Amino acid sequence: MRTVTSYISRFLLILIFFSAVSLANAAAKPGGGRLIVIRVANFGWNIAANLKIDGQTVANIVQGRRYDHRIPAGRHVLTVSAVPNNDMRQPTSITVNVRPGGTYIFTALWDSDHVYLRPTTLSPAEMAKLGL
Repeated sequence: MRTVTSYISRFLLILIFFSAVSLANAAAKPGGGRLIVIRVANFGWNIAANLKIDGQTVANIVQGRRYDHRIPAGRHVLTVSAVPNNDMRQPTSITVNVRPGGTYIFTALWDSDHVYLRPTTLSPAEMAKLGL
């Protein structure tokens, strides 16, 4: 019986050790940045902004919502389009170079014939009002 308890104790110690090493490695790796995409109010109640990062759809931003997530550091292509896209409008793209710990805020705007992303022009007071 003592042998079984000894094996279980050793197994738990090894498990704790590997967990601690994994956590230390995860903390040591450089992180990404924070990406926020705000959808303007006059975008339309029946149209969403489809957001893609590096060609992969990450969100359909509807009225009153925003995209707010961490993304890996590095160069990324953000693409936005209107959904539904009944008029077959072309999506627009912008490139962002994400640095660890950086915050990148864009506004999805609707023009007469297309949707595009613009880096924020919000003042610190306006950003605080939005909870950013």
